[in-house]
Amino acid sequence: MKKIDIIQARSDLGVHVDGADIGPINICKNLDRGKINDIYVVNKNCDTKEKDKNNLKKNLSTVNLFNKELYEKVSNILKQDNIPLTLGGDHSIVIASALASIKKYKKLGIIWVDAHGDFNTFKTTLTGNIHGLPLAVITGYEKMLLSEFHEGNYYPYENTVIIGARDLDDLEIKNLKDANITVFTTEDIKKYGAANITKKAINIASKDTLGIHISYDIDVIDPIIAPGVSIPAKNGINIDEAYEILNTLLEVDNVKSIDVVEYNPIKDIDNKTYKITYNIVNKIIDKINKM
Repeated sequence: MKKIDIIQARSDLGVHVDGADIGPINICKNLDRGKINDIYVVNKNCDTKEKDKNNLKKNLSTVNLFNKELYEKVSNILKQDNIPLTLGGDHSIVIASALASIKKYKKLGIIWVDAHGDFNTFKTTLTGNIHGLPLAVITGYEKMLLSEFHEGNYYPYENTVIIGARDLDDLEIKNLKDANITVFTTEDIKKYGAANITKKAINIASKDTLGIHISYDIDVIDPIIAPGVSIPAKNGINIDEAYEILNTLLEVDNVKSIDVVEYNPIKDIDNKTYKITYNIVNKIIDKINKM
């Protein structure tokens, strides 16, 4: 039986909106500790953050400091052959968690469940929010300034898949096409079904790899259903589709590491998003305990 370790990645440094750093704390309060090997905490290392819209490299140094510490924490868990579940925090924390995983396993695919592509570079970003760059970083498309702590491979473009995209910048779309990243949109999910799209993603991410990293961003769900996210994108997937994607992903026996990110308690209404995120995390824990 696989053991699962949870890492609370308490950082919202990658986005100008406050609150995502509180998400991991809320989720872990009521988890069944008997199902978890251990819970670790990585805190952001500053009391204030840059929010200047004209600064297109906001919080670069503090994000890097945070991610270096998180990278080392996840790497230590992986050395014990445990499965790390990293709870964000904004999506920039995945630069650390995903790269730590591919450092150990050498060649992995990645499935990025997200309303956004997160495939901007410092040349194409419109906001300077680093949570809009992590997928470009971990595939090596934009790696110089945000992954200097990493010693290992990057995720191959051909094994990288986005599920649920619907809010992409024009220049970001060009980046995705340039790298030939597979993108399944919300419209694709509605048209072909969540399970069918997810199975296609699994086949792509698994081909000639040693396993899969899953990164699940709560903002893939429609904000009417899950309002507690930092950057909501309208016309998202419904709750049945959200769970169907997750359940299909968890049927795979070669999942090496997982993230659940972008739950923001400050933006939540009536604990709607908390309940969904908590259920998602519990489904992951239960599945890994059966592996």
